[in-house]
Parts: sequence; C-alpha cells; structure tokens
Amino acid sequence: MTSVTTPPRRRAEALTRGRIVEVAVELLDTDGEGGLTFRALARALATGAGAIYWHVANKDELLAAATDAVVADALATESAGDPADRVRAVALGLFDAIDEHPWVAGQLSASSWQATSPRIFEIVGRQVRDLGVPHARWFTVTSVLVQYVLGAAAQNAANARILGPDVDRDEFLGAVSTTWEELDPDEYAFTRTVAEQMRSHDDREQFLAGIDLVLAGISTLAPG
Repeated sequence: MTSVTTPPRRRAEALTRGRIVEVAVELLDTDGEGGLTFRALARALATGAGAIYWHVANKDELLAAATDAVVADALATESAGDPADRVRAVALGLFDAIDEHPWVAGQLSASSWQATSPRIFEIVGRQVRDLGVPHARWFTVTSVLVQYVLGAAAQNAANARILGPDVDRDEFLGAVSTTWEELDPDEYAFTRTVAEQMRSHDDREQFLAGIDLVLAGISTLAPG
C-alpha cells in the first residue's frame, strides 16, 4: 500500500525583508513585543527561521525596522498649507500611528538617537526652519516639538493600554471626574473646578491644543 504524504504548505508570496517587517508589525500589534519571536514569525510566514535570518540578523534589527516602517508610513502624507499646518499634520500622523501601534512609543524611547528618530527630527526641523526661527534656535525648538509630540503620544498609548479594551473610557473618566469633584475644596481648589472639563475632554483635540501652544511660543522667536 502506497502511503500518501501531505506536501509542505507553500508561501503565497516570495519572502522579502519588506514582507517580514510587515508581518512583524502585525504580530507586535496583536501580541506585543513579547509575542514577536522568530518562531512565531516563521509560522506566520510559512517558512523556516533560517530563511528569516537571511534578511534580518536579530530581533533588535527587526524591531528597529518595524518601528521605522510605521513611522515612515505616518510621515508619508504630504500636507498643504503653511509650516504651522504641516507641523500639525506631522504631529497628528505620529499621534495616530502610535495610538494604532502602541509598541512604537517604547521603541522610540529606547533608541532616541537611532535610525528612526532623525527621520522625525528632519521633517519637524524643516517646518521649524520655514517658520522663520533663527538658526541658532533650530535644535532647541525642534527638540521641544519632537519631545512634546512623542511624549504626549506615548502617554496616550500608555493610558489606552492601562484601561484595556474592556474598559469604557467615558465611564472611567466619569468616575475619575467625580473623585476630583469630591476632593477637599481648600487643598484642591483648582482641580475641582476643572473636573468636568477632564470628564468630557477629547485626547486628540487636547494633543492638538498642546501643539498650538508650542507653535504660539515659536511664533515669538521669528523676526517680524
């Protein structure tokens, strides 16, 4: 009796570095950094780990490539308008990208001067230059903008991760707002007065308001 052997499952497309990075992003989105292993990646790609190592040396390189891919995609959209409008567009692109891929925040924080960060610094810096900021202030002003964008986006992603998918945001903010309203009126006079604003705030609008505050400060540096 002739035995029948099941043929190995074939990949639907050629294995490339780009495809590996694409699947790595998907794994990071669903399982986090801990879920990104070469075994899981090989299984998702229907290949062997050795084939992946041909394109990517190790997990650190893979994480850097995945981060760079997400950031490059976020910065790819051309924005019309003046330099301030372009700053807002870049900032929102990064905010939304980190909101969608929360693991990116940790990667940017861990490698602040590595490959991806100069990409962000360059595009923000060009807008700072076009806003008329004196050359001697370019580094400081660009750094402040980048730090605000990445810091606020990272905090937003961290908040979402803490709440988790099963927690209703409106209910959570309502409960916190009520707690603020019940604080001691002498010790927390200010906090009590903004409790309702905290309850109804929109994270994205609040982020953009921060960008506008930074831009207002920058405008005082430009001649004329």
